[in-house]
Parts: sequence; structure tokens; C-alpha cells
Amino acid sequence: MRSAALIREARLRAGLTQAELADRAGRDRSVVARWEQGVVAPSVETLVELVRACGFDLPLELEPYDTADEDRLRKNAMLSPERRVRRLLSALDHEDSGG
Repeated sequence: MRSAALIREARLRAGLTQAELADRAGRDRSVVARWEQGVVAPSVETLVELVRACGFDLPLELEPYDTADEDRLRKNAMLSPERRVRRLLSALDHEDSGG
């Protein structure tokens, strides 16, 4: 998730306006708006500060990077829409049958 989406989601979940978040974070509302629009990206430290100003935490930790989902999506994107639908229906049918 990009920083713009994180900031906006945290603000909205906290029930804050951009002006209220800006006040809590000691920033101008226009800067918060630019961050939310993705015009500019805040530093990691500022991102954590903004999320905390909304009453949330943003734990940052290293995890192994898994490309399996990306690889599967890339392969599926090369299939025709009809083939993708058939695969989905087959997977759903397989789930329903308990397998």
C-alpha cells in the first residue's frame, strides 16, 4: 500500500478532516492534502507520525519478500478472460467439494 492511501485510510478511520490531522501533526493542511493525493511522499518517519496522530500504529519490520502471488497474477494476466473465468469456476467448485 502506498503512503498516500495509508494516510487517507488512517485519517478517515479516525474520523478526522485533513485540517484536524494537520493540526495534530503540526503541519499545514495543504501538505497533508498533497501527501494524500500522492503528489509528494512523506519520509517513513513522517508517515509513522501521521498514522500515530490518527491513533494507529504502523509497525515496520522486515519480512521475506514473496513473489508467488505476483508470479501467479502475471501468468493469469496472459490468459484469455474466458480461460481465467474457467479456472476461477474450477477452483470454486474444488473448494465446494471439500478438496
